[in-house]
Amino acid sequence: MIKQFRTKNTFSAIGLMSGTSLDGLDIVAANFNFQNNNFDFEIIEAETIPYAETWLYRLLKAPNLSGKELFQLHTEYGKYLGLKTLDFIKRTGFNPDLIASHGHTVFHQPEKRFTFQIGNGAEIAARTSCTTVADFRVTDVALGGQGAPLVPIGDRLLFSDYNYCLNLGGFANVSFEQKDKRIAYDICPVNFVLNHFAEKKGLAYDKNGELGKQGKINSELLERLNQLKFYRQNPPKSLGREWMENEFFPVIDSFEISDSDKMRTVYEHIAVQIARINSKKSKLLITGGGTFNTFLIERIKDLSTLEVVKPGIEIINYKEALIFAFLGVLRLQNKINCLASVTGASSDSCCGAVFSA
Repeated sequence: MIKQFRTKNTFSAIGLMSGTSLDGLDIVAANFNFQNNNFDFEIIEAETIPYAETWLYRLLKAPNLSGKELFQLHTEYGKYLGLKTLDFIKRTGFNPDLIASHGHTVFHQPEKRFTFQIGNGAEIAARTSCTTVADFRVTDVALGGQGAPLVPIGDRLLFSDYNYCLNLGGFANVSFEQKDKRIAYDICPVNFVLNHFAEKKGLAYDKNGELGKQGKINSELLERLNQLKFYRQNPPKSLGREWMENEFFPVIDSFEISDSDKMRTVYEHIAVQIARINSKKSKLLITGGGTFNTFLIERIKDLSTLEVVKPGIEIINYKEALIFAFLGVLRLQNKINCLASVTGASSDSCCGAVFSA
């Protein structure tokens, strides 16, 4: 099955992405064209499917499940992804050569050599009758890497016009070229923590940073957050829910100040950490849900000398899902889609498990 893809120059692919902020399931349908080692793409259709309350609850509680319950959820979530993708295909008329699914991360502890994204690729392939690539992170972790971030190969090949590619999702991550190597790493939490405070106010997220503006910066808390050990580590490095629960939130919870002041301080912390990228006369592409947070973008611009570029709304919202579709294409062409310079693995690799219906 895979052999037929290795000589193709054009691909129609669907990418599926579910981030830590649980905004919903991102689905992108795109065409990719390979000519003379150049890679072009066109987004044909894209949408976000919000999670129903039952799925939100199940995904949030997944880390607390027993082994049996977790594998049952792995299967059922794969079925969910397959059915949502099949409905998307029927509604749009898009005919994909392949589907590439990130899955939803439940555990990510590369220092212990494991990571787990639920969403059984076999279920997706069975429901859609389409070749599916999933489980992208495990090979890199087995090779001693962080298993993240995986997007930088797409940044290099699809968005080379920009010096830096920054994504503001549950966590902020950045990707750039340095001495002919792609470097990338997670910077700090963003929506993972901002949504936490917004939910205390009965809101799903802090629209335009309106809640964040109301508080005052607590200089002691800001210093404590900026001094967390993670920020002194050299790349490659990545963040996950476990780090937030064990390192980040305990610092915030130790301060007896208002939630408004905590939130305002976190905003400043995010901007400070991102501003450390600083490089004059360089273009910074910003994507992800945090791009719409005008207060956060203002603080980043105020503290940085970079030229901040906000692309069209489809790229802002769906760049990660687009690149996962691209990773699937590279996998079926047996090309490198995971860079050791990014993850710290012992070698570059061609990641992803392939499932054929």
